[in-house]
Amino acid sequence: MTPSTTHLVLIPSYNPGTQVYETVRAARARWAPVWVVVDGSTDGTAEGLQALAEQDAQLRVIVQTPNQGKGAAVLLGITEARRAGFTHALCMDSDGQHPADLIERFMTTSRARPDAMVLGVPVFDASAPALRVKGRKISNWWANLETLWVGIGDSLYGFRVYPIEPLRAIMRRQRWMRRFDFDPEAVVRLAWAGVRPVNVPAPVKYLSQAEGGVSHFNYFRDNRLLTWMHVRLMVGFGLRLPGLLLQRLTRRG
Repeated sequence: MTPSTTHLVLIPSYNPGTQVYETVRAARARWAPVWVVVDGSTDGTAEGLQALAEQDAQLRVIVQTPNQGKGAAVLLGITEARRAGFTHALCMDSDGQHPADLIERFMTTSRARPDAMVLGVPVFDASAPALRVKGRKISNWWANLETLWVGIGDSLYGFRVYPIEPLRAIMRRQRWMRRFDFDPEAVVRLAWAGVRPVNVPAPVKYLSQAEGGVSHFNYFRDNRLLTWMHVRLMVGFGLRLPGLLLQRLTRRG
């Protein structure tokens, strides 16, 4: 496999358990390079991943401490990636939910549309918790309102390819998007910046504990975080509404 000089796989990771090793191996089997940002993990996986990287020149492990959140891990990763000359990053979770076998398809789509963000649209199976499937519809409705229905297929699914420089610039201008609010806020703010979405269906699997599944989602804490996120995005939407309307009219014209 010839390593890409423009596109890399970026995996933020926090206490994922042993499932992370399978995730990383699956990603490496389909792409090079793969970078993992260990976000203050205390489960021993940082050491295990570093041992893997010692045997694989196309695997890089970056460790930040203490835990700062998914968005902070992504920001660290894309900042280092930009310094190394990369232009795009495919982000995927470390817990085995995302389909490594679609990495090449997403990267090919991104290469054909380097100006766009390539968003995974989840295809759920029976393992998906009904409450989370229904709840994401609310967040998706708000994200589409905040972007005047520019075409965001799903605002929460983290399997996606970002153009690095626009995302990095957005995150450096404000202090949000550092934790669970990262995925939905990133697509809204990128859309505001003129980065168009390209939607690609992708399966999502919720692993049981017996299968090594680990979830750090907290219904009260994270839904409160999402609510505050949409409040501030609606304020931003109001301020940008004339410009967004003009963009929409220009696209139609």
